[in-house]
Amino acid sequence: MPELERLAAHHAPAVLRFERENRAYFARYVPDRGDDFFTGYAARHAALLDEQERGTCHFHVLAGDHGTVLGRFNLVDVADGGAELGYRVAERAAGRGLAGEGVRRVCELARTEYGLRRLVASAALANPASLAVLRRAGFVPDHQVELGGEPGLRHTLDLRAPYAAASP
Repeated sequence: MPELERLAAHHAPAVLRFERENRAYFARYVPDRGDDFFTGYAARHAALLDEQERGTCHFHVLAGDHGTVLGRFNLVDVADGGAELGYRVAERAAGRGLAGEGVRRVCELARTEYGLRRLVASAALANPASLAVLRRAGFVPDHQVELGGEPGLRHTLDLRAPYAAASP
């Protein structure tokens, strides 16, 4: 099974490759990051590490063979015991259970390592696979949202409750 690793400086080239190779795939489900994300990635990566150092975010990569990035699992806007979960998995790794496993692992880290009590996550209604991943991890639908102009559904997870994501 690939390893979930906390984002570090040495991940920058692999993360950039992951984002470039999957740009069109991701754009089918979430708004495109735009060209500036890719041309200025070195500075962006350094800024992410700075946010992580301050504790306002926790970034993770799902690393496969030879350091290849298969997915990203991030906790952003950490405040008052909560954070927002965001994740994406490479097209070539989709359908293998990696999204679900990565979400379960990062939720456990949120609870045990980062001391968080609740998470929120959103997925587009047009992305039933992501909606299913969230629900299997114990997230409960909360309310409808707009994601890049498309309808989505926001979910919440109470990390203090018996941890539903621990079961398959």
